[in-house]
Amino acid sequence: MIFDNPLEKYLFVFLAIIIGLLFKRIFSRFVAGLLFRAATKLDKEIDKNSFVKLLLDPLEVFLVAFITIASIDKLRFPSALDFEIYELPFIAIVHGLAKTILITAFIWLLLRSIDFISLLLKEKARVAGDVKDHQLVVFFRDFLKVIIGIMGVLMVLGIAFGFEVSKVWTGLGLAGAALALSLRESIENLIASFIIFFDKPFTTGDIVKVNNVSGNVEKIGLRSTRIRTDLKTFVTVPNKQMVDSIVDNQTLRTMRKCELRLQFESSTPAETITLFIEDCRKLLDINYINNPSVYLNDISGTYFQINIDYFTTPIPLADFNEIKQNLNLQILKLMEARQIAVSGSGLTVKMQA
Repeated sequence: MIFDNPLEKYLFVFLAIIIGLLFKRIFSRFVAGLLFRAATKLDKEIDKNSFVKLLLDPLEVFLVAFITIASIDKLRFPSALDFEIYELPFIAIVHGLAKTILITAFIWLLLRSIDFISLLLKEKARVAGDVKDHQLVVFFRDFLKVIIGIMGVLMVLGIAFGFEVSKVWTGLGLAGAALALSLRESIENLIASFIIFFDKPFTTGDIVKVNNVSGNVEKIGLRSTRIRTDLKTFVTVPNKQMVDSIVDNQTLRTMRKCELRLQFESSTPAETITLFIEDCRKLLDINYINNPSVYLNDISGTYFQINIDYFTTPIPLADFNEIKQNLNLQILKLMEARQIAVSGSGLTVKMQA
């Protein structure tokens, strides 16, 4: 007898653990294969290697932990270890730790399953070309992970250490006012994230401008939206601000607009200005220019102002800049041909890109 147990029981436990370690990979792959066949009923194009890779490690840990704890549980708890730590029996601590390990391994397995399902749905969204579904999958993946994490903590408290979860909720209810006050901003951001996903004012990949921040939306999370700015900096904006502020979604524009303001010297003859306006209108009469407008906008004692406005289709910014540059150079050539001098106030260009 060793620690109140016969040697043969220790040999049995040792043998069971060795068998579990030796066959964990085979049995885990077998279980993963069964789960894979169930998953293929949802989608036959599932990548088996990706599926097994995600689930194999947590399955192995769970199986080894289960076999080890179940085997050790067959032993009689030694009387030499029958003592208390801070009025808590040591055997209760051991049982609580064992259950915590099993629950943690099981929660890890669930989280990996959610990762695989999200990968599957994201791949479907990518093939379908639907960016909105892609960001919706990422959002609910993170949301479900938080919920499962909270459930795991409650399971550890209730199952492993015997706390009454109802009393925990009652305690939280008593402190609810203070907790809600301290987490008010986080709760508002969480609610705002749901508004963003269901109202869809913008999606991942859109170019937006909000609160003087302009850039590409890289991620919409539970608390904030991450934007890569034009300067390639990474800005985190709380979701509440994204909902409460005026958001300019530049990706949804139907056209790009360019505004050119020319200020000529007041000594420029009216006939020259008329001919210049006609030349500009002919210059802008091309297929990729929409709704061109050239007119004499202002007459003052020091200059005459000519407004030139035109639109293009929502082409990439680099293409738009190339068109704008070519037209500006041709307008300068027209000014040289008409011998038109710019006034001291100069000229201004306003581009809405």
